[in-house]
Amino acid sequence: MRRLLAALVAVTPAVAVAVAIADPFSARTAGPVLQTFDLARPGGLHLVAAGYAELPRRSTEPFSMVGVTWSDPEAVSDGRIEVRTRAARTGRWTPWQLLETDNPDASGGAEGSRGASDPLWVGPSDGVQARMEGKSLPDGLRVDLINPDGEITGPALKPAMKPAMKPAMAPAAVQRRSAKLPARPIPKIVTRAGWGANEKIVKEAPSYTGPIEVVFVHHTATGNDYTCGQSASIVRGIEAYQVKSKGWNDIGYNFLVDKCGNVFEGRKGGVHRSVLGAHTLGFNNNASAIAVIGDFRSVRIPVAARASVAQVAAYKLGAWGSPPAGRVAYVSGGSNKYPAGRTATLSRISGHRDAGSTECPGNALYLQLPAIRAIAGGAPIGLRYQQLSGAAAYAGKFYTRGLVQPLWTLSTPTRMMDRFEVWLDGRLFTAVPSGNRLARLRLPAGEHMVAVKAVHLSGRTSVTSARILADPEPPQFDTVPQVALRTGSMESAVPVRVSWAAADGNGLRSVRVTGTGRAVLGAAARTFDTTTTLGEAGAWTVTAADRAGNVRNATVARTTAVVPEAGAQRTGTWRTLRNPGFIGSEAASASIRGASLTWTVTGRSAALVAARTATSGQVRIFLDGRDQGVVDLAGAATKYRQAVWTRMWPDSAPHTIRVQVESGSAVLDGVTYLK
Repeated sequence: MRRLLAALVAVTPAVAVAVAIADPFSARTAGPVLQTFDLARPGGLHLVAAGYAELPRRSTEPFSMVGVTWSDPEAVSDGRIEVRTRAARTGRWTPWQLLETDNPDASGGAEGSRGASDPLWVGPSDGVQARMEGKSLPDGLRVDLINPDGEITGPALKPAMKPAMKPAMAPAAVQRRSAKLPARPIPKIVTRAGWGANEKIVKEAPSYTGPIEVVFVHHTATGNDYTCGQSASIVRGIEAYQVKSKGWNDIGYNFLVDKCGNVFEGRKGGVHRSVLGAHTLGFNNNASAIAVIGDFRSVRIPVAARASVAQVAAYKLGAWGSPPAGRVAYVSGGSNKYPAGRTATLSRISGHRDAGSTECPGNALYLQLPAIRAIAGGAPIGLRYQQLSGAAAYAGKFYTRGLVQPLWTLSTPTRMMDRFEVWLDGRLFTAVPSGNRLARLRLPAGEHMVAVKAVHLSGRTSVTSARILADPEPPQFDTVPQVALRTGSMESAVPVRVSWAAADGNGLRSVRVTGTGRAVLGAAARTFDTTTTLGEAGAWTVTAADRAGNVRNATVARTTAVVPEAGAQRTGTWRTLRNPGFIGSEAASASIRGASLTWTVTGRSAALVAARTATSGQVRIFLDGRDQGVVDLAGAATKYRQAVWTRMWPDSAPHTIRVQVESGSAVLDGVTYLK
């Protein structure tokens, strides 16, 4: 015969809370928060045999959570406690479910506390049955039913996220006299007001301990059959169970995380402070606890929950300079695994079982702790500059006129970051919150090192840097741009060459020419070949840009004019040729050696215009009486209006050009010049 103790407790239906955390809680059914059934009460328990008892099915007021408690918090039950409940909505009874009873009392035996199993979330129910079997059953057994929505009237509560705040006592690890740092970000947390904590049942003001040296990870063992819209009700149920049933001052955990990754504020006192909790017997001082809502003996916690556990652990440990991936020597205050005074070497993020003899936080969750430590204790990953607005890169260095806006990126999620610091030449320039990726600096002239330091919640850092040269001065033109006539065809336009001399101490980036012809040229360019219209004014603007983006402009304007052959003084025999291809449709032709034409022009550049033919010979050119050499006018095909010889002068002045036939024939069209 199976040896069992069964205790029956039931509750009437309660309105189910099935909304997301971000929405207001649904309306609640008033009623008792706690119903108890004393297993020793006559008629309440039918003893069948020693170590075995059963409570038949019975109906109760509404409840959603069930547990079993006993008088002595230090007593250990070797019994197997199972319960089944009746769903309020359908009236169906659940299968038998085992209550977890191996968690040592974390209150340290405070006055009025009771031993207890972990509570089990069963959802809105109105009936219960229980049975227990064991060699030695503790005294004062009772079944406790929790209605997390009981005794609540008035408007529905709205959940609230904990606002970011600066700790009242900022840890020394982040204090700097010369730097103004942003407030250390607090993870998004549903506050006690947000989940509807019953502050009236809290017995005492919170107590505080020293720097957080270790974070213990628990599971609540309340079961996994819940929606995340019910999480707030579960947290209220745990509060009621630990205060009303177990006799504690307040909920024992500092934080709770549901399977969707929502984080709930636990024990009262401030999530940014070292609140003394009741979570890990003998190890509550200088410690914090995160309880994952559910039973994870064989089921792994979801990725979202794992990320939230890592974030909260990094937040608590990193604030006090405790590396989440490290280890610590902790002197036990007395547990069923480490007697008082014995030193336990623990991971900074430990499971409950590391400090006490318990299954908590379940094998599946315990195996995930190394991954949680890696996330919580890692350095920022993939930090790099995405862009340096206001600066241009060249040969491994950046150039700016002075104002630069570094934009950076990294792979580590924002929720795991504390802040970003921007350092200028080894000194902290500014710091921005974890969600920022942009800064603004105005650099004095000269070369600088600009570095961005990413600070993880764990306190670990990564740095990316860039060498930036600030150059506020634009390039200089050694001389104003010049325009000269150049050789080539004048059939449709006059060929000219724009020239300049520009320089910058830190190097030119490019040169742009606009106006009568346009082009963007390389930094080494010093000339630009283009054309202009005969008899019209042409203007060119040369813009020199340095590597920092500074620019300087210089403009030159010239008008092309022509003196035809008819305006020249002649010696020897010349005859007039008529053809639409000539300037003015006329040109002068001579074939006797020594025949010459002489022009006088006033300008900055001049060009001799002639025809090239297969039978053309050579001419000698004299400039202001000086021999300039011989020009061959021969060409494979006949071409008119060809600039065959040019000269340029720095200033406008009168010049005499004499052209003398040396051999063969010559067809001369005139002289063009720039004025």
